[in-house]
Order: sequence, then C-alpha cells, then structure tokens
Amino acid sequence: MNQTLSPERVRADVAELLDCDPAAIPPEENLVDLGLDSMRIMALVERWRVAGAPELEFPDLAEKPELAHWTALLTGRPA
Repeated sequence: MNQTLSPERVRADVAELLDCDPAAIPPEENLVDLGLDSMRIMALVERWRVAGAPELEFPDLAEKPELAHWTALLTGRPA
C-alpha cells in the first residue's frame, strides 16, 4: 500500500500500543488476543494514514488482526 511504512515501523507501532517488545509479537498471532482492542486499531489506522496509507480503513485491519497480514497490506513485504 505504501513504501514509507516499513515492516519495522508497523511492528514497532503495534508493540507500542501493546506495551511489549516488538520482537515478542509472533507474526501470525491474533493481535486482539494479545490485547489490541478496536480503539487501538483505530489509533493505528489514523497513525498509518498520516504516515502514507491514506486509503487505509478500519476493516482492512480488523478482518485479519495479525502482524503478518498488516505488514503485507501496508508495505508489501513480510513481517
């Protein structure tokens, strides 16, 4: 979706909201199960829109709340 967002940035942003080490997030783990709620997902949508993904919508992330999916969606690269 955008080349200014890197896999490292996506991972770091998610880790910040989960209050954990970025390396501790398994790529295929359901982020909702790890504690990421809908308000935090919306915060990420807004953050990533500003960072260069203006067409990103909440359902894009909510339908499959996994780091691997989000990273591929936003960067075109693996998590």
